[in-house]
Amino acid sequence: MGDNKMAIVDTDIHERAQYSDIVDRLDEPFRHYIENCHWMQEKHMPYTQPTVAGVDRADAVLLDGRPAGSDLEFMREQLLDDIGHDIGILTGALDPSPSSMHGWYEMATALASAYNDWQIENWLERDKRLYGSVHIAAQDRDEAIKEIERVGSHPKMIQVLLPIDDIMWGDPYYHPIFEAAEEHNLMIGMHHNEPPVYYGKWPRYFIEWHTLIPTAHMKQITSMMFNGVFEKFPNLGLMMIEGGYTFIPHLMWKMDQQYRDLRHEVPWLTRKPSEIMKDQVRFTTQPAEELTKQEFYSLIEQMGTDEMLCFSTDYPHWDYDSPHRALPRVDETLKHKIFAENARNFYSKLPKAEDK
Repeated sequence: MGDNKMAIVDTDIHERAQYSDIVDRLDEPFRHYIENCHWMQEKHMPYTQPTVAGVDRADAVLLDGRPAGSDLEFMREQLLDDIGHDIGILTGALDPSPSSMHGWYEMATALASAYNDWQIENWLERDKRLYGSVHIAAQDRDEAIKEIERVGSHPKMIQVLLPIDDIMWGDPYYHPIFEAAEEHNLMIGMHHNEPPVYYGKWPRYFIEWHTLIPTAHMKQITSMMFNGVFEKFPNLGLMMIEGGYTFIPHLMWKMDQQYRDLRHEVPWLTRKPSEIMKDQVRFTTQPAEELTKQEFYSLIEQMGTDEMLCFSTDYPHWDYDSPHRALPRVDETLKHKIFAENARNFYSKLPKAEDK
């Protein structure tokens, strides 16, 4: 899609910690459970492994057997230097997210805190191109706010990361988390964590889950929208990560139509949902559907803006998107917006291009 000199702000890179990386940062009894009791986080994801390396690219696994995304030097060689990143935004791979743990929130809080310190020391402070996400255990709201206050002021922390699972984040219970994020000039990043669940049932196959990921993103945007999060926190932005983008026009049209018919139910909403989305919601491009140039331009026209899409590779996952092949060939102005400018404008803590 261009040459290696184009500016790239990659909005979804998964660095990965193993328990051995963070266990020394844990207090007792949490350290004891990992070291002596072989404790593992809960997993609820009924999927088959897409590749021999699990959910990762086989060539991203370290030669010494360490998992993909666990070594900065190798990531530099394979991604940051090879592609020529200006900025990479880390979204983590402590799987599942501490916010997804169904119980023992004290452990979840401890893991999130240890992970944040590890991320800052081993990634953010070792490469000027990398920016990070604040991991929290949102089930314990008050402790989550404390964690945002503890590390959110770090100049290279740019968003609070929340999983897309069975918690509906528009619930007013979680609004103080958004307030703390806004106070620290942090955006909200949401990344799917478990398969979409309908009528209490999980998909039988990974292909079902992977196909329906956008529906889980749609649920969360709708929850945030109609519960008034964006109206209540006008300086807060939401980045929807790893859900694609072709569903955006449909969601805007549907919410606007419902707003016309049922706005009496949500009197705190003073603008059409589509207008709010254009101002405060952004989408990473991966996984990018294969569109023709004409189809892509038509989609942008239907969105009514060219500022909502932000490029992402999803490195090191198996469905990684190359910046040279993921999107159709577009004009230079639009390419620059999608690959760099939109993300720089969204994340106010990122340096502007002229500040490089």
